[in-house]
Amino acid sequence: MKKINKLTNIKLIIFDLDGVLIDSKKNMQFAWNQVKKVHSINSSFKDYLKFIGLPFNNILKNLSIKNNHKSIFNTFKASSSSKFKLIKPYPYMKLILSILKKKNIKLGIVTSKDSYRTRKILKLYKVNNIDVVSPYTIKMKGKPYPDQLIHVLKKTNIKSINAAYVGDMYVDFLASKRAKMKFIFAKYGYGNNSNKYKHKISSLLDLKHLNYS
Repeated sequence: MKKINKLTNIKLIIFDLDGVLIDSKKNMQFAWNQVKKVHSINSSFKDYLKFIGLPFNNILKNLSIKNNHKSIFNTFKASSSSKFKLIKPYPYMKLILSILKKKNIKLGIVTSKDSYRTRKILKLYKVNNIDVVSPYTIKMKGKPYPDQLIHVLKKTNIKSINAAYVGDMYVDFLASKRAKMKFIFAKYGYGNNSNKYKHKISSLLDLKHLNYS
């Protein structure tokens, strides 16, 4: 816990969604399997998971899927939306958000998910204390570009030096680095090689130990 304590003067914490606040792996696997059936795609879910954190079209490009991106996305979105019951919040999700709000910490979400599914998930789990939600949109470059994080900084009027992004993938780290904010690696998420990150947590509850003064 010593490394997490070294983060000081934090006034804004931004969360990734998948792999950080919610465990959506089973939901994504179901949706990807439907994509494979409908569109005759051979790439496995294991291959898909390697690129989690990128915008969906970028994942397809990395899988060498060059055509029908819009149709494939519509299949994935519809399939994912039909099985939201497969999504589970990580332990202490609502508790830590409540604790942080009581400490007068601004809260944000930056995700590569589309707006519809992001807001539906937050409504499903009654997460209503987020100050700024920034889902992926073609108006802003997705991760690893910092556009969405910078958008949250501007909306909350918080300087990057006083902000931290909690993510679980390398693209999350790159985005936070380019936004000049701190990065906290969620070890329980979908990424690996946690030794490369300076600050990390094993549970969302670890965030209560940050020095916010």
